[in-house]
Amino acid sequence: MIYLDNAATTLHKPQSVGHAMRSALYELASPGRGSHSAAMRGAEVAFKTREAIARLFHHKEPEGIVFCMNATHALNIAVKDLAKAGDRTVISGYEHNSVLRPLNVLGASVEKASSELFNPAQAVLAFERALTPGTRLAVINHVSNVFGYILPVFEIAEICKFRGIPFIIDASQSAGCLDIDFDALGADYIAMPGHKGLYGPQGTGILLCGYNKKPDTLMEGGSGSDSRLPTMPAYLPDRLEAGTHNMPGIAGLYEGVNFILQKKPGNILRHQKKLLVALAAKLRAIDGVQVFASGSAEYQSGVLSFNIEGMNSESAAAKLSEMGIAVRAGYHCSPLAHETAGTLSSGTVRVSFSLFNTINDVACLASAVREVAQKREN
Repeated sequence: MIYLDNAATTLHKPQSVGHAMRSALYELASPGRGSHSAAMRGAEVAFKTREAIARLFHHKEPEGIVFCMNATHALNIAVKDLAKAGDRTVISGYEHNSVLRPLNVLGASVEKASSELFNPAQAVLAFERALTPGTRLAVINHVSNVFGYILPVFEIAEICKFRGIPFIIDASQSAGCLDIDFDALGADYIAMPGHKGLYGPQGTGILLCGYNKKPDTLMEGGSGSDSRLPTMPAYLPDRLEAGTHNMPGIAGLYEGVNFILQKKPGNILRHQKKLLVALAAKLRAIDGVQVFASGSAEYQSGVLSFNIEGMNSESAAAKLSEMGIAVRAGYHCSPLAHETAGTLSSGTVRVSFSLFNTINDVACLASAVREVAQKREN
């Protein structure tokens, strides 16, 4: 199988990830749940993973790195800490349901700072206009999971800081391939999964918390610390990590993050863009194929959407699956992005690359799409 659904999960990972997870199953107990060697080894692995994450994302305090189940879990913590019913919240036009649904449940007043695809200058202007006095929160998607559109988060962050508006960054599609400098951005929270661009296992996520934050808890329980308190500890990470840690997941995540530190995000992005540019050119040469790509890919990561004229995106993806190629189709849990880009009626077929994809994968996919498009015409 040619796997091109890395925006959902990077299926192909460094071998060290699996090795670490298998070892953790038999060697690591829960941090803070004992002074015996297995618990101490668990604590050591958890802390060295926080340190590696802090190093990758330029965060000064490993204790401010919170382990979550996924990016959705992390975003729910962040959104529900900063937004309340009726609060005016500004979001980009490309947010995932992991942002939209918590805001709707809270009853926040949501305004979209919408901008057209691959137009960062327009995105900055849209946020400048939307971030009016009385705005309580901004949420910024760093990279659209549908189109790979890289939003100008550093510029938008500066506007938020200048106007004193708390903000959250959803780094679900940028962590591991784009520069994320926590200190430079100054975000209240940055949320990300461990199982996408960080090459870790499913069931892992990360919340980078602002310095001196004491967020509201999403759930309560054992923390391995201050057990006599009737409430969760006031300090991080214990405050947000109720219950038993996913130590096999954390051990695997460490290896994934270490892989990124060795390979360097910039190198990974260059590889993905090389594949993206090649694929966009091949798909554009096929009659009846609509390609959503940014010219030289200056404002696009390793994610590309396309549609075959007259064919449902789900049907096209199913045909490709029959030919041994894994892509994703539909709305990608992000109907707002489709509404913004004008693809809400059809959805799109999405291709997403990792460091393990090759130019041969691109050629095979393009050939398969050509065959599907020609058979559709006949």
